[in-house]
Amino acid sequence: MRKVVLFIAMSLDGYIADQYGKVDWLAGLDRQKDAIDTFEEFVKNIDTVIMGWKTYHQIITELSPEHWVYPNLKSYVVTHQQVTSTHNIIFTSEKPQDIVSKLKQKQGKDIWICGGSQMIQPLLKSQLIDEYYITVIPILLGSGIRLFQSEYYSVPLKLIHYRENNGMMELVYVHREE
Repeated sequence: MRKVVLFIAMSLDGYIADQYGKVDWLAGLDRQKDAIDTFEEFVKNIDTVIMGWKTYHQIITELSPEHWVYPNLKSYVVTHQQVTSTHNIIFTSEKPQDIVSKLKQKQGKDIWICGGSQMIQPLLKSQLIDEYYITVIPILLGSGIRLFQSEYYSVPLKLIHYRENNGMMELVYVHREE
């Protein structure tokens, strides 16, 4: 069965975007140093990406306005906006947990949960995320958009891999039996 993987970066104090929704702080200690390209390793096992409207909008307006950054992946964008889907980008108002549940039953490679926070929370509560690939960036933001909201739920995890990369800490967790 396909795995659902949260692949995301956060500040040391748990934010995925600053107070203005910006992510220009996502870098290691030395911006001139070539970092290990963990994304290229990761995406080899992925054929589907799911994101919310804010993440999609940030990609097309700020991060890569000239071209779609995931042309080889089937992309699902959860939104209530009325946008026409294309061959590779599907806009849907379905609940994230419903989309993921359906996709897990289909044949294919793993499913990447790209962001943002409102997308991730219902999947956490439903325990639909199989693997958590979180890169901790060496910065304290103090405020912004939190990766994990303050709602109560308990998800016991087990660390299966870690690696330091230019001051960033890459952590990979799976569910742990209690």
